[in-house]
Amino acid sequence: MDYGYLDRNVAEVRERIERARAASGFDNDVVMVAAVKYADIGEINYLHDSLGVNDIGENRVQQLLEHYEGLNDKSVNIHFIGTLQTNKVKYIADKVCMIHSVDSLKLAAEINKQAKKHGRVMDVLVEINSGEEESKSGVRPADSEELCMQLSQFDSIRLRGFMTMAPRCEKKEDYLKFFGQTYAQVLDIWTKKLHNIDKPIISMGMSDSFEEAIASGADTVRIGRCLFVK
Repeated sequence: MDYGYLDRNVAEVRERIERARAASGFDNDVVMVAAVKYADIGEINYLHDSLGVNDIGENRVQQLLEHYEGLNDKSVNIHFIGTLQTNKVKYIADKVCMIHSVDSLKLAAEINKQAKKHGRVMDVLVEINSGEEESKSGVRPADSEELCMQLSQFDSIRLRGFMTMAPRCEKKEDYLKFFGQTYAQVLDIWTKKLHNIDKPIISMGMSDSFEEAIASGADTVRIGRCLFVK
């Protein structure tokens, strides 16, 4: 199988990430999570084995389980980045390194329960619905601080930061507004209310918006479509 398009696309995205990081004014290393919703297992293995992509993002539990069976190296970092139902947590609790989409106390409690069964502490991000869109998951910005405080009651999950999906914007500069607002909010929550030592992970930006996200302080970007263009 010729995966030359992956070589080309990954190199281009990495270059764009580095340019955006250098211009951002933030002292961040930026992690690229390859969102593999539309990838097959051959592409995923090539990304990791040949191109050194160590972080992959899964949107769906069933697809994650199918991909997991075919991984050449199961030490790859698997991030769950999609909407997660409480009754599906048990299937992934021993397989993922981080869950980006915690948006309720009920979900957090189930993650804590399942992580404890496997003797581990699960890293999680609170998902903020920055555009307050009815069609998207995530906690409303006004409610995010309270949820963060509530997570401290669990001993088998560890809040590491925040994730957001901006509304689809016609103009690139409009992404800056949403990402900038989210960055300011989460930094306020983190530094004043939670951890004044550890730096939060801020997961923002996808194929259409990762450069604007990095300019706004993101240190993790979730890149899917533009990696797999042939």
